[in-house]
Amino acid sequence: MNKIKKGEKLMQMNAIKDNEQVISGMYNEIANIITTNKTKAIYQINNILVKNNFMIGKVIVENEQNGNIRAEYGKEILNKLSKKLTNNFGTGYSRSNLQNMRLFYNKYKNCQTLSSNLSWSHYCYLIYIEDDDERKFYENECINSKWSVRELKRQIDSLLFQRLLLSDRKLNKQKVLELSKKGQTIAKPMDILKDPYVFEFLGIKENKPLLESDLEQKLVNHLSAFLMELGKGFMYVGNQVRITLDNNIHYYVDLVFYNKILRSYVLIDLKMDDMKPEYAGQMNMYINYYNKEVKDEFDNETIGIILCTGKKGVTMEYALGGLSNNIFASTYTYYIPNKEELINEIEKIMH
Repeated sequence: MNKIKKGEKLMQMNAIKDNEQVISGMYNEIANIITTNKTKAIYQINNILVKNNFMIGKVIVENEQNGNIRAEYGKEILNKLSKKLTNNFGTGYSRSNLQNMRLFYNKYKNCQTLSSNLSWSHYCYLIYIEDDDERKFYENECINSKWSVRELKRQIDSLLFQRLLLSDRKLNKQKVLELSKKGQTIAKPMDILKDPYVFEFLGIKENKPLLESDLEQKLVNHLSAFLMELGKGFMYVGNQVRITLDNNIHYYVDLVFYNKILRSYVLIDLKMDDMKPEYAGQMNMYINYYNKEVKDEFDNETIGIILCTGKKGVTMEYALGGLSNNIFASTYTYYIPNKEELINEIEKIMH
């Protein structure tokens, strides 16, 4: 009787083992199908985005060449075109990005020469390389070595192409190329989906960087509620709002508001540190971007607020960009909370 039970148990264990092997085999086969098709879909999205921007650049250039866009009005026309496209198709059509599309078409002309292995972010760096041979060199290295956008920028900044030209011996060239292949690479096609331009093109929400702590999140939430309750025209735009400078360097503003009475954007940056001079420089960079790329012609100058919570306590500074102190004092201060009010609100959370 015991022998029969042991035999049945052994058969059950063998059956379970066989089932696990079958499941494992099926899983590996299905996983391979999913991964392959996902990779194809990702590359297809990327290729469509690149061709989309190439065709937009073609339209802009052809209208310039036909005399529809006169040089003296070119900037103004692109500004208005950017606003209209953004209103109807979402972000991704800033004036600077339209200028990139225009330059992209001028540099490449033939859509068939575009590589399916390069993202729009790669091309945003490549189009600013004047020398055709140098640009082609970096293109080939991006494809062959699977460079990420960050790695491409690093290699351009390190003057890899120029160093190769100055290397007389073949051994030196080989060593430089070996060095060029170190660093962050785009090993997985899924990395393409992290590109903010792809999120914009597909009309889906970008995965924004997370705030570093619960305290930062509470500060953001509390400040948002405080400004909205002031009753002085504040309208919430968003938190961790991305802006893109120098083609592909992405920054995130902690809080963005629009004040409908002032007709002005108000940017707020939170720093979990004592005030530093570079924080004002960074905020003024954001302000310049908003003044050039975001605000409408009837809007007033953008202003910024920097709030720091370091060892010295809570401190605050206004950043005015190109706005004069006189205009700020005579107009903006009636609707913008003063330093004491904002510091008090931050201290409530800190305590």
